[in-house]
Amino acid sequence: MTKKLILFRHAKSDWDSGAENDHGRPLAERGIHAAEKMGLFLAAAGQLPDHIISSSANLAVETIEQASTAGGWNIPVDVSDDLYTSSASSLIRFLHQLSNELDSVMLVGHEPVWSELTSLLVGGGNIRMPTAAVVKINLFVDEWAGLKPGCGELSWLVKPKILQFL
Repeated sequence: MTKKLILFRHAKSDWDSGAENDHGRPLAERGIHAAEKMGLFLAAAGQLPDHIISSSANLAVETIEQASTAGGWNIPVDVSDDLYTSSASSLIRFLHQLSNELDSVMLVGHEPVWSELTSLLVGGGNIRMPTAAVVKINLFVDEWAGLKPGCGELSWLVKPKILQFL
């Protein structure tokens, strides 16, 4: 049996929004459209997770709200500060705590940690996740506590730019 991890990088943020800090910055119009595309794609491809955990940053929460609405998802979402200020190793420890009843989980968050975590889990390689990109990793573990570097296989990485047909 395998677990599945989907990492969704937040969509493009609006640097001119006047937000007081990075945590409060909203999505740009381009980011909203990219999040919607990814939501439609994931639903159409049958690649929806059992559960979603988002960074507490506004742009991550807004990304998952836009994707969920566009794709018609009905998936429980939790928000965690742990995903805003994280490292690849701290995220592995975070994932160790997940319920084994969950076979597939989506984390919504930030670079460069998403690329670093992907590379760590699949045993290396240069991974780059632009805004609103989504990666799926098949993890060869029976329980989340067994997650460790190199235990995964990159299933796919999709960037919104290639979804021009949506």
